[in-house]
Amino acid sequence: MARIHIIGGHGKIALLLAPLLVARGDAVTSIIRNPQHEADVAATGAHPLVADVEALDTDQLAQLITDAGSDAVVWSAGAGGGDPQRTYAVDRDAAVRSMDAAQAAGVPRYVMVSYFGAALDHGVPADHSFFAYAEAKAAADEHLRRSALDWTILGPSTLTLDPPTGRIDTTATESGSVSRADVAAVIAAALADPSTVGRSILFNSGDVPIAEAIAP
Repeated sequence: MARIHIIGGHGKIALLLAPLLVARGDAVTSIIRNPQHEADVAATGAHPLVADVEALDTDQLAQLITDAGSDAVVWSAGAGGGDPQRTYAVDRDAAVRSMDAAQAAGVPRYVMVSYFGAALDHGVPADHSFFAYAEAKAAADEHLRRSALDWTILGPSTLTLDPPTGRIDTTATESGSVSRADVAAVIAAALADPSTVGRSILFNSGDVPIAEAIAP
């Protein structure tokens, strides 16, 4: 049994991930900002923990993780676009603090849910509405790569609400689409597969079973 913290526990992917982890015997704590979402999270089998990661500093985040006990952290939070200032505050700054907090708390495993095109040279124009998100995710991913954590960065393509297929494509060079349910399954598989440590895995929907597709 692993003890796993999901940051952004009320997101669509997180709500699909938690039951997968609970079903295999993991103890899941889902961190959420809004106390009105506690019932939704509890229904997945996870323990809801109300905390605003945007407002907590590194020490407070580390204490939060330490108090609940954790073997791994999954970052599945996001500002949701719109306000660039809040995008930087959540998708970059809070994400980076969570990585530093995991290290401080002695939690080695960290899985980042990023996106297919994330890179320092993402190529998004500065006047584009997506620019702040692209910049924030690129900076967070780079901080994670340079950390001492046992990290995995997952880069799904455009997200859909389609049913899960259990199959993906990690060989594509261009972004397509993938269901949120399959993204949740990829996160669960990555957490259980040590060979994913230190790797960035970009993927679309595909024909290869997930466990096989993420193998090196």
